[in-house]
Amino acid sequence: MKKRIVTIVGARPQFIKAAPLSKALKEHPEIEEILVHTGQHFDANMSDIFFSELHIPKPKYSLNINDAPHGQMTGHMLGSIEELLTQEPTDAVVVYGDTNSTLAGSLAASKLQIPVIHIEAGLRSYNRKMPEETNRVLTDHVSSLLLCPTKTAVSNLQKEGITGGSHHVGDIMYDATLHAIERIQTDNNLNQKFQDLEDKFALMTVHRAESTDSFDTFEKIIQFAKKFATDHALKIIFPVHPRTKTLVNQLPKNIKEKFILLDPLSYLDTQFLLSKAEYVLTDSGGLQKEAYFHRVPCITLRSETEWVETIESGWNRLWTTEYYHQRTDIKDFGDGQSAKKMAEIIVDFLQT
Repeated sequence: MKKRIVTIVGARPQFIKAAPLSKALKEHPEIEEILVHTGQHFDANMSDIFFSELHIPKPKYSLNINDAPHGQMTGHMLGSIEELLTQEPTDAVVVYGDTNSTLAGSLAASKLQIPVIHIEAGLRSYNRKMPEETNRVLTDHVSSLLLCPTKTAVSNLQKEGITGGSHHVGDIMYDATLHAIERIQTDNNLNQKFQDLEDKFALMTVHRAESTDSFDTFEKIIQFAKKFATDHALKIIFPVHPRTKTLVNQLPKNIKEKFILLDPLSYLDTQFLLSKAEYVLTDSGGLQKEAYFHRVPCITLRSETEWVETIESGWNRLWTTEYYHQRTDIKDFGDGQSAKKMAEIIVDFLQT
């Protein structure tokens, strides 16, 4: 009899991570995967296009839960996922990263005594003001199988008393990026779409609650980016996240002169711009890594990062510091075969 996995996704980074793992799981005929989309990212540019570009199967369940405060959203997801899991015979639940969808899926499964498999386990920023930090810590502590992108992540778990079920498997987003690089190199449509691109530009994203809950904080980020653009004689390409749009509209016109404002980008659009960018400015965890995968220097618009390896390797720095460390490669992220390793570990886990 096949083992059934329910995979919970809801946000852009999770779609990217799910694509290579779902593909790898299909190599194992004894596994059946059921995809559930919570709807956390509901904008077509933040959701639908990722499924089509990444060749992810259409979700069996779409919960359409979004546009609510953290607690209300998480609670609604928890109830809906719990109801779903009582109807679907499930051997394990797979969750990704650190979103409300991740926490809701892990709690629902845990309360039903269904094993939780956490992809990208063990990350820590040690900033409990971030909702993402709370989500990832709680998820790790109810997970049976913890698949870690770095050795630091494994060590973080050990410090918290989690010594069983953790594996260093490399970074699954590296798998996805290598595949994307192959595609963008031969995609003439992308070259045509961005043929009027600035010769020199930085790519910027801003969306986290700590960056956008206060207009003063958001304006400081924009002023920093504007000065950076002036100092480096470049423009800032700024795809505007739906939650950031209202703040952008409040900015004076003279502040926005260094920015090229775009709607949210598809995955391949983002990868193409990353491949051409001089720098990346972001508060996103995923984009910090993707910048490194393209060997583009990054500035993280936060006071800390869970991806400490990108700082230590000299490819990333916080906006509160002025200099990079000496650049080296990050071996912990693996060789682009993380999804295959994960699938093998998951199969072994379910068969024991």
